[in-house]
Amino acid sequence: MAESKAYRSKMMSKIRGTGGKAETQLAKALWHEGVRYFKNYKKLPGTPDIAITKYNVLVFVDGEFWHGYDWENVKRKRIHTNRDYWIPKLERNMERDEEVNAKLEEMGYTVLRFWEKHEVFKDMDACVDQVLAAIAKNKEKMDEERETK
Repeated sequence: MAESKAYRSKMMSKIRGTGGKAETQLAKALWHEGVRYFKNYKKLPGTPDIAITKYNVLVFVDGEFWHGYDWENVKRKRIHTNRDYWIPKLERNMERDEEVNAKLEEMGYTVLRFWEKHEVFKDMDACVDQVLAAIAKNKEKMDEERETK
């Protein structure tokens, strides 16, 4: 049965920008590895979901729909109603993600973005390993910089 516009509107209104299941599970997995972080760090552009400020590593957990996973197929096959609204909105989200990444990298941060369903839920261990590798790389770089001073 096709969902009604009222039902879809009600469901979309319940989607929140912070504290989702995927980012919470990833944060807990990192905590169990001894990683300490800030959640939804508003002091930086884009409000990273997880900010490991000690090692300049930032993590975003992106929802596939909102951030354009497999965008060309989604645009063609999944967006049927109100295309004049949704396509520019989602394309702007993707542009903003790139702008935020560039700003943060310019500030010296390593930015990691994971897809909610296709990465975090499918292979949490791989996501944790990528974060730990970024921390190790930045820690090594920081140690080298300290030694040369």
